[in-house]
Amino acid sequence: MSDKKIKIKQVKSTIGASESQIKVVRALGLKKKDQVVEHLASATIMGMVNKVSHLVQIVD
Repeated sequence: MSDKKIKIKQVKSTIGASESQIKVVRALGLKKKDQVVEHLASATIMGMVNKVSHLVQIVD
């Protein structure tokens, strides 16, 4: 799983999100809605995605 790359897309704005959720989205490298970034599917990245799962989604 560590060698697999995933694409993460921000699907909702961070307006109204808590400060910690905004920091997680920024740490993933996302700045705007509909932006897509690519990361290795590590436990750390997957935990970050789970924390803000209502703001982001994994795309193919």
